[in-house]
Amino acid sequence: MADMPRPRPPYLHRSMTRHGKVAWYVRKGARGKKIRIRGEYGSAEFEAAYRDAVSGGRAPMPPPSMTGGTLAWLWMLYRQTNAWTSLKAPTRKQRENIMVHVLSSAGDLPLSVITKAAILDGIDRRAATPFQAKNFLTSMRGLFEWAFAKNVVSVDPTAGVKVERPKTNGFPVWTEEDIEKFQRRWPIGTRERLMLDVFMYTGLRRGDAAVVGKQHVRNGVIEIDTEKTGMRVTIPILPVLQATLNAGPVGELAFIATKTGQPMTKESLGNAFADACRAAGIRKSAHGLRKAAATNAANNGASEAQLEAIFGWEGGKMAALYTKSANRRALATDAIGKLARK
Repeated sequence: MADMPRPRPPYLHRSMTRHGKVAWYVRKGARGKKIRIRGEYGSAEFEAAYRDAVSGGRAPMPPPSMTGGTLAWLWMLYRQTNAWTSLKAPTRKQRENIMVHVLSSAGDLPLSVITKAAILDGIDRRAATPFQAKNFLTSMRGLFEWAFAKNVVSVDPTAGVKVERPKTNGFPVWTEEDIEKFQRRWPIGTRERLMLDVFMYTGLRRGDAAVVGKQHVRNGVIEIDTEKTGMRVTIPILPVLQATLNAGPVGELAFIATKTGQPMTKESLGNAFADACRAAGIRKSAHGLRKAAATNAANNGASEAQLEAIFGWEGGKMAALYTKSANRRALATDAIGKLARK
């Protein structure tokens, strides 16, 4: 069997049959239909079945190794290079997800027609979702910058193309009222409450919250290498979180698990938590809880170095956003009396 790539292709999952054999299947989302993939992993039969399952049988991606000089062929070459493997795992996964859709519609196009105008058209088609437009350009730029540097193509169609960074405050921060509302709907002893408390009292991102478990705990302290940056974070387990863990339900390999006790993908965890939020009447995300945790820590006097140790940041930029806001709040509280007229 061929070695499994890291990260594995989007929506592809691995399981063991009751006979101890490896089984592969495609599943989109926590409630998506499971589609069994036949054939040996890495074989042409397996690749074809995977592409067909991902596309729903409507517009399968062209085999990337069959036709030279096409966009899919270039993508296949790129994924075998150090330029690709040196990217962080979340970045590779994000670009894989984008390219699944790009290759399903344009994978068999010759590289000669992938012009600057074609790139701009792709951006325009995503104008309603500016973050997708920006990620599309970033993915195509990484591909063609490598190809141009290696003389695989004579022109980089992404050169000089820009997408304005969407102006947004990001994920809305949870308020104390939001947290209390969620807690009333999901008391201790429910899987949904376990999700909330793991997010809130560890500050972990969704991908790390999906895998953290008993194996990461030593003497009451969580130590885990974060998925996004590779930074190791050390998080003492607060009594309030320990009480939630004790009440369960927790899995053997990850605290947050499916109803059968199996670990969840970060996508499945995101979907399950979103369902729990909607049931509680809240329209916010897990990342908003991470921001709330950082805000609370900064307001309680955490330094930039302490915030970086908890949240796995480096360089001071992210931590400074929270400490600056906290400092301004404290200064305003101390100085407001100076506005009074004497």
